[in-house]
Amino acid sequence: MEFSFSSLLSEMNICADAKNFDIFRKELLSANEVMNLTAITDPQEVNLRHFADSLSLLSAYDFSDKRVIDVGCGAGFPGLPLRLAKKDISLTLLDALAKRIGFLQGICDLLSLSDVECIHARAEELAANESYRESFDIAVSRAVADLRMLCELTLPFVKVGGVFLAMKARDCDDEIKSAENAVKTLGAIFEKRVDYTLPTTDITHTVLIFRKTEPTLSRYPRRFAKIKNQPL
Repeated sequence: MEFSFSSLLSEMNICADAKNFDIFRKELLSANEVMNLTAITDPQEVNLRHFADSLSLLSAYDFSDKRVIDVGCGAGFPGLPLRLAKKDISLTLLDALAKRIGFLQGICDLLSLSDVECIHARAEELAANESYRESFDIAVSRAVADLRMLCELTLPFVKVGGVFLAMKARDCDDEIKSAENAVKTLGAIFEKRVDYTLPTTDITHTVLIFRKTEPTLSRYPRRFAKIKNQPL
């Protein structure tokens, strides 16, 4: 079904400039012809599965005036759509692949976005930097990885009292259970899950909300090979 992105924003009760999303989508699909940024190439599917999916986080948590880091941001999801919808977000986009960060920096320059930092680095290394460690109100990730790994890579960035929002498929109960030790070890608690349905579809996804309750021990995160081979 064809629909305008403006109508989609209205359905989601989000006040944002649809033109910025149109530019982002156009640049994404153009760049995708020469680099692997997304498997989704239909413009309407980009609107739904990238933009609307990312923006659904706004109904799960209050992002107003928050410092946010998107860990393993890929082509910018969910972080960049959140920043396009909420101008008061201070956003850090983090990815280990230089070409993705170069693309995102180009988008930010094109749209003259302020308070967006695009960083090419590994999460487990940047988390040791005192300028970033435990300095964010919110960490988000839509990366396809085991929840235990995601927690170790993201929670060290979150300040005490802040949250980590993990975007997952609806059938994630087993992952939540297996991550209990990791969450506790890293100084957090599982607060709640929020299920949401993408507009104009029957597709339901889930965001898991973890609250940081105490500082993460300095030995975390470990080296990536150890995180992957010996998850907490």
